[in-house]
Amino acid sequence: MGAGPGSPDLITVRGLRCLQTADVVLHDALIAPELLREARADAVILHVGKRGYCIGSTTQETIHEALVRLARQGLSVCRLKGGDPCLFGRGGEEAEALAEAGIPFEIIPGVTSALGATAAAGIPLTHRDVGQSVTFATGHFDPDSPECTLDFNALAKMPVVVFYMAVRNLAAIACKLIDNGLSPATPVAILENGTLDHQRCVVGELATIGEQTKSESIEAPALFIVGEVVRYREKLLALASQALSSSSPGEL
Repeated sequence: MGAGPGSPDLITVRGLRCLQTADVVLHDALIAPELLREARADAVILHVGKRGYCIGSTTQETIHEALVRLARQGLSVCRLKGGDPCLFGRGGEEAEALAEAGIPFEIIPGVTSALGATAAAGIPLTHRDVGQSVTFATGHFDPDSPECTLDFNALAKMPVVVFYMAVRNLAAIACKLIDNGLSPATPVAILENGTLDHQRCVVGELATIGEQTKSESIEAPALFIVGEVVRYREKLLALASQALSSSSPGEL
């Protein structure tokens, strides 16, 4: 089940109902504590989070085993994952493990961070004038390593690209895009802790965003957004601020 992009009130209604009725909740590292308090008072809450490059992260095999074991005990198990479970969340792998074990399950979608966090930050990922398509990619691997199978020549031709998990390799990714023909002046943004109270958004150009990320001490979780749609952020945030300031209490 997807918990949404960060803020606890951005979970779906269906997801919240599932969380509130489960016997056991296995949750990722980035789930808001306020959301976990929505679980039943007698529910068992298990932290099975993974953080990139961190010692002590729960292995994927351990998570698979726990899901199967708990379900075979006749318990209602909620596997609570940040964003959407099937977009860079290994939800497909976990569902596959359950299917192979003969365990019935349901996948409840969530708002992925690339959609929810960027919208909340005033960046429309698609726009009729400059963003007629959008591409999601993982930035987890060094672009020059054999583990990375991304086609940077193709990505450099896309109007909008959003990289997940890219903080560690951001400078190398930016260089790779430039080497494959993308303009160094392409507008980009780094969005840290999207939709949360301590959200930060750093806007810049592709050629210098690596240094900006270091100087601003940007840390994961963060999204790397590349494309002309980033230019709309300032205008949209100004208009949104005006709308909020002119609304009376109770108005949407």
